[in-house]
Amino acid sequence: MSISAYYDAIAQCNKCGFCQVACPIFRSTGNESGVARGRLAILRALIEDRLQWSRELEDPLYDCLLCGACTSNCFPAIPTSDLLIKARSEYLDTIGRKSIHRLLFDKILPYPKRLHLAARAVALGKNSGVSKLAGALGLLRIFGHDFARAERIIDRFPVHPLRKSFRPGVYQGQGRNLRVAYFVGCGVDTISQSAGEATLSLLMRFSSAVHILDNNCCGLPAWSYGDIAASRKLAERNLPLMDGDRFDVIVTDCSSCAAFIKKYPLLFTDNDSCTERARDVASKTRDVSEWLAAEAVPSSAALKGKRVTFHDPCHASRGQKIVKQPRDLLKQIPGAEFVEMPEADWCCGGAGAYALSHFDLAMQVLDRKMENLGKTKADILVTTCPACITQLSFGVRRHGMDVKVKHLTEVIQS
Repeated sequence: MSISAYYDAIAQCNKCGFCQVACPIFRSTGNESGVARGRLAILRALIEDRLQWSRELEDPLYDCLLCGACTSNCFPAIPTSDLLIKARSEYLDTIGRKSIHRLLFDKILPYPKRLHLAARAVALGKNSGVSKLAGALGLLRIFGHDFARAERIIDRFPVHPLRKSFRPGVYQGQGRNLRVAYFVGCGVDTISQSAGEATLSLLMRFSSAVHILDNNCCGLPAWSYGDIAASRKLAERNLPLMDGDRFDVIVTDCSSCAAFIKKYPLLFTDNDSCTERARDVASKTRDVSEWLAAEAVPSSAALKGKRVTFHDPCHASRGQKIVKQPRDLLKQIPGAEFVEMPEADWCCGGAGAYALSHFDLAMQVLDRKMENLGKTKADILVTTCPACITQLSFGVRRHGMDVKVKHLTEVIQS
């Protein structure tokens, strides 16, 4: 659908500039095209034929983190992130998709085994130093023009995925009569596996059965890029695995996956055969912090004397309105001291693979986050998004800070 259909929403922008205060990108660049007010002005000019679609629009359309902070600070609450997704979709329809995204969204992400093979190849290249050399020679620019610098964000890449150690299938638990489906996000599966192991331990302790799904990517990367058709196809492949009466709840330890699965009904029209199934799946999906809080799961952590703080993933705090639950869980850890971090809900600059094409901006946003982390004097920084864990871990190394970055489930069951 053309962005012209959203003209009324775009026209609600009264150019007040309050979005400037909340936007991490504007705070880094000071460029009007890098804030919601400027981006909406571009969309309005396109609709009114004062501006034509061209490759010159790629930066103002794609350097947005989609963190949603602008909407939270906007009096009419204009959903700028959603409008940009529509604009990116029309940009792709007009200018065309890049070959790397066609490969990723059409050939790799729909197939877990192919993703595992690709991740293994990346791991071998990363851990041997080959990818660093290839990046320095410019051989991997297809993955993003900042790949050579962004390659070092991940310290070491696991060779095997989580689902090699924990095969998809049913695992008997020791808890109450609750059938749980565990949706394994790509980040947890291929990078943050310790988080996945901790999550599984908790799920099996407090439910009677855990079904590790053989799901593919949730579809958020394609959606964020503006490839709505690819995102819909990914969702369509996941829905049959999760619908029906087989499960009481669907849990994922990736806040980005949780937020997007809850949006699955938006991918389909009311008369689409998948719509009702998408609604059912969305209604049963829980971010792991939601599930832990609702089940009143007690912490077994031994963190006596440790200072703990929390970073809100954008897809948790603004995407799902989950703010209180993880903090309550952390405050219940015996012997630990919870300290609130300034601007805890500001984006860390991770935003999936944002650094591959916007490394400098990602680092400016990250440096601000690290400055705020330093003010807490925390020993442990906790969050619930694998992309955030990767970005924040790099920030800690980059700034030489003695802070451990952990997923919430790792801290609760440690």
